[in-house]
Formats: sequence, structure tokens, C-alpha cells
Amino acid sequence: MSKDNAKAPHVIDLAVLNSYLSSACPSIGHVKSAEKFAGGQSNPTFKLTTDNGVYVLRRQPPGKLLKSAHAVDREFRVINALQGSEVPVPKAYHLCEDTSIIGSMFYIMAYVEGDIFWNSALPEIASSATRGAMYDEMNRVLAALHSVDIESAGLRDYGRPGSYFERQLSRWTKQYRASELEHVEEIESLIQYLEANLPKDDGQVSLVHGDFRLDNMMFDMSDPKNPRVVAVLDWELSTLGHPYADLAYQCMQLRLPSDIAHAAGLGGLDREQLGIPSEQEYINAYCERRGIDSISNWTFYLAFSFFRLAAILQGVVKRAHDGNASSEKAMQLGAMVRPLAQIANQTIHQSE
Repeated sequence: MSKDNAKAPHVIDLAVLNSYLSSACPSIGHVKSAEKFAGGQSNPTFKLTTDNGVYVLRRQPPGKLLKSAHAVDREFRVINALQGSEVPVPKAYHLCEDTSIIGSMFYIMAYVEGDIFWNSALPEIASSATRGAMYDEMNRVLAALHSVDIESAGLRDYGRPGSYFERQLSRWTKQYRASELEHVEEIESLIQYLEANLPKDDGQVSLVHGDFRLDNMMFDMSDPKNPRVVAVLDWELSTLGHPYADLAYQCMQLRLPSDIAHAAGLGGLDREQLGIPSEQEYINAYCERRGIDSISNWTFYLAFSFFRLAAILQGVVKRAHDGNASSEKAMQLGAMVRPLAQIANQTIHQSE
């Protein structure tokens, strides 16, 4: 491995990679090029062109990492476990845990053709019926994910079952406190509400994605009347958890203002005109698919999602403050922390 490879997440030594793959995963063929995908993936991702076709390599960034961060081995495991399920994922080919090959752990999966959409309002889509069908398809995939039999998928030890929100609230409160740079009264009110309204554990445990949103899906749009999700991507935050965490996280994103930085939610937009289901319609469709009568404590789950995102963004700000992240982008994200807490508190008050 060259010193350059150890330092540059966007460079892969093809000679070294091919030498390794010739015996470790010969089915993908000889790699002719490795082109890094644009975008801010926390795990650098490359399009591999080989003499057998096109594949994707996803690696940890080189260098010292936090213990549980950039878990490409967990991503590979869950993608592999979901092969043949109702949850569309790329075919998983190989995991390399030997960091001496290209400078960090990596895995190889199939390259999937499809479209990715970044704006929740789907301005690129001309038909309101197609928008509605896309949201219904996301709903189908989410319900399918939470219906996966953990035991038969070999994921019984993929996370700690039970007391999910209690553990998550404790974790993200500690993370927020460790990243706190100023007193934000709205955050304090939100934490107080969450601690006082933590629901009793209802025993539900499922595989959760952790970042289930529109732009982590690839769609086949060849039939506008029947759009299909062909791949769910970015499983870095997946674990065993409570299914309502994913559902509330997606609905939280759709409540965000349409002009908020880096979010482009549906807040303030006319969903009916767009053909996009209301939050209650989306929840009802999910419940029907999973055979659930209703969801109790919905306000808590929504409020928790806002707090979790605010804590994540505060961490980005703290890393920038300490000189470990892009300052300009971090400050833009940091400006969202207070508004997120404000929206969460408004949501709480409206439900009272």
C-alpha cells in the first residue's frame, strides 16, 4: 500500500486492489478504473469498472476513527442478510477487513441503475399521481423492513433489544452535552419534555435503518404509474431498534420547512396539490401494512427525532469548532439546531 493511499480517501491503488481481488473475489473481474462518486458520503464510495461489468466499492475513510463510526462491516452484513427479502438492496460480493490492502476496510456490492431524488417535494416529477405512488412505495419498503424476521435473517445479535428510546435518549443527551457550545433554551425544554414523557417499553424490536429518507433510495422510474425502489442505501446507522424511530424520523423530515438549510422538507407546502400523502395518511398506510391499529405516544417519537438530529448537527459544529471539520458547512448545519428544537416544541404544544 502506498503512503498516498493511506492519506487520500479518493485514491485507490488499482494494482494492489486487483492483486488482492484476483484470489479474494475473482468473480468481479479485473478492475480497470475506480471513480469516486460525488457527494458527501461519510464512507467514500467508488464506481468500479471491470472487464466483467460495473460494481461499487465503499470504504472507511483512512486514519483514526471513532470506535463505532463508519461501520462498513455492519453495512455489508445487513445488506447481505437482506438478499432476497422484500427490502431491495444491492447484491453484496465481498468484505475486506484487512486495512493494509487499500488503507481501510471496504466492501464491494453490485452497481444498481436508478434515480435518486434529493428534494422531498419531488419538483422533478411532473405528475402528482407519480409523487403519491413514490411515497407509497417508500411506505411499502419501510413496512417490509420492519417486518423482517431478525432470527431467520441472522441478525439476532445486530443490536441490543429492548429499552431502545430510553437508551437512545440517554446517548444523545450525553452527545449533545459533550458538543454544547452555548445554552439553547429550546433544547433544554425539549430534553425536559422527552425525559418526562418517555413511554414504557412496548417490546417491539425490529431492524431499523437509522436514516430512512428519500435520498437514501434509488428508484426505477421506467413506469411512472408504478415507481419502484430498487435499492435502499447507506445502512451505516442500522441496528436493532424500535420501528417507530424510522417512521417518526421520516415524518420529522417531512415537517421541516421547505427552505431550511440542507433539508428541503414539506413544511408549509400544499401536499394535496403535490399528490403527497398527509402525515396521518402515511402513518395509516404503514399501520395497515404492518397490521397495527394505531400508534400511541406519536408526539414523543416525533420530538425525539428532532432532538436526535439536533444533537447530531451540534456534534458537527463542535468538530468544526475544534478544527476537525469544514467550518463553513458546519456553521450552516449548526444554524439548524435551534430551529429544530423550536419546531419540536411547537409540535409538542400543538398536541397538548
